[in-house]
Amino acid sequence: MDFKDYYKILGVEPTADEKAIKTAYRKLARKYHPDVSKERDAEEKFKEVNEAHDVLSSAEKRAEYDELRKYGQHGRPFQGPPGWESRNTGGFEGGDFSDFFSSIFGSRGGNGSPFGRGQQQRSAGRRGQDVEMELAIFLEETLSAESKQISFQVPQHNAAGQRTGFTTKTLNVKIPAGVTDGEKIRLKGQGAAGIGGGANGDLFLTIRMAPHPLFDVEGHDLIITVPLAPWEAALGTKVAVPTLTGKINLTIRPDSQSGQRLRVKGMGLANKQGQRGDLYAQLKVVMPSQSDDATRELWGKLAEKAAFNPRTQWSN
Repeated sequence: MDFKDYYKILGVEPTADEKAIKTAYRKLARKYHPDVSKERDAEEKFKEVNEAHDVLSSAEKRAEYDELRKYGQHGRPFQGPPGWESRNTGGFEGGDFSDFFSSIFGSRGGNGSPFGRGQQQRSAGRRGQDVEMELAIFLEETLSAESKQISFQVPQHNAAGQRTGFTTKTLNVKIPAGVTDGEKIRLKGQGAAGIGGGANGDLFLTIRMAPHPLFDVEGHDLIITVPLAPWEAALGTKVAVPTLTGKINLTIRPDSQSGQRLRVKGMGLANKQGQRGDLYAQLKVVMPSQSDDATRELWGKLAEKAAFNPRTQWSN
């Protein structure tokens, strides 16, 4: 039994999102469809593409396959990890799927873990439905040790597998350090209940970072714009600058420039290892929106005294 690299079959990276997988599948399915393709072995390749899409388009199957993928190489005989046990008992009737596929997912197409650890075959119950939802979080919550309470709708089914309605489920979820916008978190067994002894489905949370009124995000670094009056930039000052955990006093040196960035180490977002990025204070000189005659007179005296031309380079 040869190992199949489903990512290589579809021509996508292991980090590809659902959209990229869908696009690649559609392109290849058209290319190898037996009714229209003149490619050699088109029917076999068409089945292979469908099998790859079946696995990678399912969050649950993809997670199980990714655990197993590091033990195989495409086109080479497959040797599973220690304790791994093939689920293919010879009774799989899915003729459009390979032995490799059925060895992982069995006749139920992915309802069990590829790491059998010698466990007995589960009963022929039906696995519960997966549930997906988007979870909006604030930047401050990525640094908090407290759990976030979420509520979501879970489908209910009767013994025959027919949907009978929905129920609301509430969980307390700890936001992992280093999460990024668009990242998916899998909560095993928190989806719909299984039928006839089948396993529960999973809950998949897609993280969405709520826009912050003060901070922009660059990787794990934060950017905050610090407005300065012209005289503060010229003379220097101290400014109380907000961070995600409080305020810090930032020293502005004399003759600072608009657009200049000052780095505050370790005040950004946390990465997967719990280490924090940096905060960058970007200076922005702001003119008063209005000025009276006396103020304009002072500006005039300053212009004469300074004799400064910011466009000197234009004369070259």
